[in-house]
Amino acid sequence: MSQKVGGSKPQRYVQPSLLMALRGGPSYGYQLIQSIGEYGFLREDAPPGMIYRHLRQMDDEGLVSSTWDAEGDGPAKRVYSVTAEGLEVLEAWILHMERQRGKLDAFIRRYRES
Repeated sequence: MSQKVGGSKPQRYVQPSLLMALRGGPSYGYQLIQSIGEYGFLREDAPPGMIYRHLRQMDDEGLVSSTWDAEGDGPAKRVYSVTAEGLEVLEAWILHMERQRGKLDAFIRRYRES
């Protein structure tokens, strides 16, 4: 099978994956890196630098908020939470994915029926 099949841009789904993970409650960056792989968009463990860049950008855009947690042993950790605006963006992603799924289903049906 060709290496070109399916494309190679799973990072386009990092934002909705992070928003979905945070929908379940506040989380640390490391926990998010561990959990977003469950959604199936990233082939391997997500590169931490890429995830933290996305989180910083989403924080700047108001999709997530962050605070420092200095409790416990070790260095302080940044805790991320999804905002109301972030939930709206996640809903928009879901609508986009549903439209894409419809187009893909129609394409596959046309192929199978011919």
